[in-house]
Amino acid sequence: MRRLLARFVDDECGATAIEYCLIAAGLSIVIVTAVNGIGSVLNTKFTDVGTKIK
Repeated sequence: MRRLLARFVDDECGATAIEYCLIAAGLSIVIVTAVNGIGSVLNTKFTDVGTKIK
């Protein structure tokens, strides 16, 4: 039983998957924030252009 518990504690196979998930989550937050900011700027530009055309 002690060996089984020691093997379980030493096993790091799942740690890599968790690290990749954290990296992917961080990147997705950065991407969503950037796209949201760019979308707001573009919306303002198109509104200005539409107002000037009228």
